[in-house]
Amino acid sequence: MRWAALGIGVAATFFLGVGQAMALPYGPGPQSPYRVEPQPSNCQYRTAANGETLPDPACTPGALNPRVTLDTLDTLDTLDTTICKSGYTKSIRPPVRITDAEKRANAKSYGYTGSLSDTEYDHLVPLELGGDPNDPRNLWVESGHSPNPKDSVENKLHEMVCAGTVALDKAQEAIAADWTTALDAVR
Repeated sequence: MRWAALGIGVAATFFLGVGQAMALPYGPGPQSPYRVEPQPSNCQYRTAANGETLPDPACTPGALNPRVTLDTLDTLDTLDTTICKSGYTKSIRPPVRITDAEKRANAKSYGYTGSLSDTEYDHLVPLELGGDPNDPRNLWVESGHSPNPKDSVENKLHEMVCAGTVALDKAQEAIAADWTTALDAVR
């Protein structure tokens, strides 16, 4: 088991990290069926130090999938059946008919007036890091085509969590705070 190699360090990280992960709210998790969720209002984009766009933390603080948090998992190996399992995100992603309607409403919330084809309705805490699939606190209209620079940060954090080199809650907190500095924050 890859986690066994981390031994007591993982237990300490898990124990100390659980309280810190609680700062991010939990969403409802995967739904059946999904429904269009009401969107926040009066949101303002922020600009990161490197010039990239960040969401408004009052509108989009991030939200966690309650089925993929260390405090609800029986063991760390359970990650292998959720976020570290190939095809997992596809199995919980809301249908396009739902996210398209939400994307239009969210764009209005943020005052986005450009073409929606030039945006991604993005999960702040990505599904591959245990983000909630359809909680409006975890979704925002991100400018730019997909894939974009945030996607590579998401992928790297996912690799690190699944390899056991970064605690799940640390990766979630870092990407929710500022995706542009998340990799540095977890190192």
